[in-house]
Amino acid sequence: MYPLQVVNRPNTALRSNIHGIDVKVPVLGGKKKPFIFFDNAASTPPLKSILAHMDEFMKWYSGVHRGTGYKSLLSSKVYDHSHDVIAEFVGADPVLDTVVLVKNTTEAINKLSYRLEFKPGDIVITTDMEHHSNDLPWRQQARVEYVQLDNLGKLDLDHLQSLLKKNYPRVKLVAVCGASNVTGHINDVHRIAELAHGFGARILVDGAQLIPHHSFNMKPHSHPQHIDFLAFSGHKIFAPYGCGALIGPRGVFEQGAPEYSGGGTVNMVFNDFVFWGAPPDRDEAGSPNVPGAYALAATLEYLKSLGMLQLSRHEQRLTSYVMEQLGNNREVILYGSTPRVGVVTFNIKGLSHALVGAILCFEAGIGVRTGCFCAQGYVRKLLGERENPGHLEYYAKRELYKLPGMVRISLAAYNTQQEVDVLLQMVEHIVSNKKAYRDSYYWSEELGTYIPKGLPVETLVEQIYQRVCP
Repeated sequence: MYPLQVVNRPNTALRSNIHGIDVKVPVLGGKKKPFIFFDNAASTPPLKSILAHMDEFMKWYSGVHRGTGYKSLLSSKVYDHSHDVIAEFVGADPVLDTVVLVKNTTEAINKLSYRLEFKPGDIVITTDMEHHSNDLPWRQQARVEYVQLDNLGKLDLDHLQSLLKKNYPRVKLVAVCGASNVTGHINDVHRIAELAHGFGARILVDGAQLIPHHSFNMKPHSHPQHIDFLAFSGHKIFAPYGCGALIGPRGVFEQGAPEYSGGGTVNMVFNDFVFWGAPPDRDEAGSPNVPGAYALAATLEYLKSLGMLQLSRHEQRLTSYVMEQLGNNREVILYGSTPRVGVVTFNIKGLSHALVGAILCFEAGIGVRTGCFCAQGYVRKLLGERENPGHLEYYAKRELYKLPGMVRISLAAYNTQQEVDVLLQMVEHIVSNKKAYRDSYYWSEELGTYIPKGLPVETLVEQIYQRVCP
């Protein structure tokens, strides 16, 4: 699908392949600076080579399955083969497992919540560190128990074992993130799988933050540490066009009706009977996202050719460097510990997280993320905050800067130490000029961010919008 490459410096090769790496943005002083992107945990930029391949493929794009023209035959082959490539990338069993293509991890987890056919009394164990997408769907389908955290925000596996034991045999699933999108903590999901299987439960790994950063293997079905279900998103691993994957035992998806039905999900339809299609067809209703599937599969093949281990090592060096340097500043509060993927969260004492993020943007051209990162419960625990219904007022008034939160740096393997040094220098500068910054920025309800008084950000954003999206 994608020509393999052999390179000596995978991170350099990856960086040269990043689309938009040379974009410059306006900053205070009337200058433009190269945009430094440290929000990879939200979405990564696409790859030039994949976009070029997409341009060629789109000449042949057509509806898949049952079409007799050449374009349909080719698109069907590409779409079906994409499933195989995705399965192979994470070590899924090509016979026993199926790959269901979806939009993203959120859709994947919601789909699984409907397909497991919960019965009254069934329990799902998830954790206090989860993204809302690995919490809220389970609340609608079963009783949910939460694994507690230690004082560093890491999972208490003894508590997990006690929950499994106390609720045996009613626990149907243990749902856990492979890595946190808040602290970057890497969970020992294979050990957790072994614990779950020991009590007759299956495991789902939310791989949204793990798969982009580490090589991963689901392990054979016969292995006690086998991962039953895995979900991840293409947009977090350099693959544009909105395709994600839910991988799990074929037998699970052969049972019952899908939560969405219609075209492509059936073999035969009678007035009083429906003969559903085989997996994954029955769970991929409607015309599928063929370009997204191709982009995801081609991206995974490209990353595999570079070597996920080598990319991961470069990212780990950067992450350790950031942690060490920020940790040396007494005005900086770091959250979490190691091991972690390239996600680092912090606050500067006495300054709003939202203000710090705005300063990094408008004075250094650095893109980070601030807030609670769709994991409000976890962030509150790390901050030592309690639930406060009064915070709903801040949403009503669009005063989001008053809500508790953090600044998140999320690295990828294409980032460089030079980029990190720019951020570290800016943090030092912000710490040294706290009072001045409190007076020189104002909150914009329209953009939902702080804005420096001397920069017409709304006008600049509109100008860029008109140029990019005329």
